[in-house]
Amino acid sequence: MQVVIGGASGFLGTALTDHLRSEGHTVTRLVRSGTGDDASRWDPAAGVIDQHVIDSADVVVNLSGASISRWPRTRAYKQELLDSRTSPTGTLAQAIAKSPTPPALLSGSAMGFYGGDRGDEVLTESSRGGTGFLADIVQAWEAAAAPAVETTRVAFLRTSLVLDKSGGILKLMQVPFKLGGGAKLGPGTQYMSVISLQDWLRAVTYIAASPTASGPFNLTTPSSQTNADLTDELGRALHRPTFLTAPSFALKAALGTSIASDLLGSLRLSPAALTRAGFTFEHPDLRSTLEAGL
Repeated sequence: MQVVIGGASGFLGTALTDHLRSEGHTVTRLVRSGTGDDASRWDPAAGVIDQHVIDSADVVVNLSGASISRWPRTRAYKQELLDSRTSPTGTLAQAIAKSPTPPALLSGSAMGFYGGDRGDEVLTESSRGGTGFLADIVQAWEAAAAPAVETTRVAFLRTSLVLDKSGGILKLMQVPFKLGGGAKLGPGTQYMSVISLQDWLRAVTYIAASPTASGPFNLTTPSSQTNADLTDELGRALHRPTFLTAPSFALKAALGTSIASDLLGSLRLSPAALTRAGFTFEHPDLRSTLEAGL
C-alpha cells in the first residue's frame, strides 16, 4: 500500500511508520518542517497540503494531536488539544474529498469518546458517546472527518492505553515502580483499557488493508482489568512491591481535577468491531500485554 501518515513523529506514528515499511508498504510522512525523500510539507492549521500526495495514496492515517498528559491543562493548552486534532483531520478530509480517487482514511481517535467515567459498563463501538472535556474533544475530532466520510471509507481508531516501554503511560509508570513506589490510584477499582503496541500496530495495518473496515474501532484487548490489576501485574513483572495507594484527594491536589479525573475514571472497552472483522490478538490479556510492552 501507499500510505500517508500525519503525526508520524509521535510515539505511535514513529512505530507505525517503521512497522508498515517492515511489511513492505511505502510511507510518506506529512511534516511541518524538515525534509527527506519520504516527507511532504503541510500546514494543517492553514489547510495547506500537497494534493498530489493524497491523490497517490491508498490509505491516509492521521495521528496528529498534542499530548493529553501534559500538565497543567491551562485554558490555552486545552484549546491546543482541540485544534491540534481537528485542524489536521479537517485538512486531510477536505483533500480526500477533492481527490478523483479518494484514499481510505484511518482517523485517530481515543477511548475518551465515551467520557471520563462509565463505571463497569461494557463499552462497544455502538455505545453512546460520553460527556466532559475529553469526550468533547474526541467527538469533535471524529466529526472533523465528515467530508471524507461522504466520499470514501473512514475508520476511527478509538485507542486505549498503549503499553510499551518506549513511550506513553508505561514509560512514565516504570520510574516510580522500579523505585518501589508503585501504587494503585484512588480506589483502584476503576477499569483501565489497554493494548500492546504490537497489537495496536497489527490492528491498524489490518484495518488499513481491509476494504470493508469502516466506522469506529475500539483498539483494546478483549480482557477487562482494573487499575489495581494493572498495578499488581506491573509490580510482579518488575519484581517490586505495590502495597501503596495514591489517594484520590492527593492526585487532585497534585495534578488538578482534570487530569486526576482521567486517572480515576473507569472505561471498560470491548473490541467488538475488531473481533467481528476477524482480527486476532497476540496479547489478549493484561499479563501478555505487559510482558510484550516491557
